[in-house]
Amino acid sequence: MDRFLSSAINRIDAKGRVSVPAHFRMVLQKRGYQELYALRTLDTPSMDVGGPDLLDRFEAKIAAEDPLAGTADDISFFCHGDGMFLKLDPDGRIMVTDFIREHTGIGAEAAFLGRGNFFQIWEPERLRAHGAEVRSRLLRLRKSAARAWQAGESE
Repeated sequence: MDRFLSSAINRIDAKGRVSVPAHFRMVLQKRGYQELYALRTLDTPSMDVGGPDLLDRFEAKIAAEDPLAGTADDISFFCHGDGMFLKLDPDGRIMVTDFIREHTGIGAEAAFLGRGNFFQIWEPERLRAHGAEVRSRLLRLRKSAARAWQAGESE
């Protein structure tokens, strides 16, 4: 499978390196990524990580925008100023830099979360809390949809 799925928590070593989960490394290898693009997310304390195609998508959006409208500048500020390239070492580890730690709050461990075409890096407790919020929102949505369906059925 050529998708980033599942999650894992790995310990950061004394040199500030963390192993990317083996199943994520297999996807990276299949896709032929030599370096990774990491971007601070806008709405959560996490990093989006993927190959150069992740950056390419933002740059295509910039190119499609009216250069006088300001949106292109905002997207550039975000994807270039809040992004960085990461290199996998021969053992499949990346450096957890201050750039990453400041945004995520990562300390001794890093959580990896598959998101299909990319993955995220989180501080483990923040990921657990966010996951609980997501599940709660989805449960409310599901219950609301079930009530709406039942109301429509009784008419």
